[in-house]
Amino acid sequence: MAYEQEGQAVDHEHSRPAGVDDKTVEALGDLSKALETIHRVRGHLYSAHQLVGGADLTLDRVVKLLREAGHDETADRVERELLGRNVLPGRWTFQIMEEFDDGYYAAFQEIERDAREKLAGGRRHIFEAEMKERRRTHGMPGHEATP
Repeated sequence: MAYEQEGQAVDHEHSRPAGVDDKTVEALGDLSKALETIHRVRGHLYSAHQLVGGADLTLDRVVKLLREAGHDETADRVERELLGRNVLPGRWTFQIMEEFDDGYYAAFQEIERDAREKLAGGRRHIFEAEMKERRRTHGMPGHEATP
C-alpha cells in the first residue's frame, strides 16, 4: 500500500521499519538474494527431473529399435541396466525433488521468513526498495515509486 510523504508516494509495504539499521537491511537483502538463488536451483532440479524422465521413456524406443535391428544383447543390456534405473541409490528424481522440497528448500524458506518477521516486521525487499528510491528519477515517467 502506498501513501504520500512530502508530496512523494511511499511504498509502506517495502519501507524500513523504525529502528532497523543498515546492516540488518543488508543482511536481510542478502538472505533474500540467497533464497532467490535456491528458487533457481529448485527450477534446475525440476528440469533435471523432467529431462531424466524423458530420457528414460526414450529408452523404450531404443530397446524396440535395437531388437528390430537384431541387436538383442545390446537391447537386453539397455533394458536391464538403464531402463528404470535409480539416478541415486534408491531414488528416482521425483524422490530427490520431494526430499529437497521438504527438507532444505522448506527450511530455507522458513528461516528467511522468520528472519524478516523478527527483524523487519515481515517486510520484504527493503534493500531493493531503498535501492529503487536512490536510483529512480523523481517526477520522470517510468520512474514512479509505486504503481
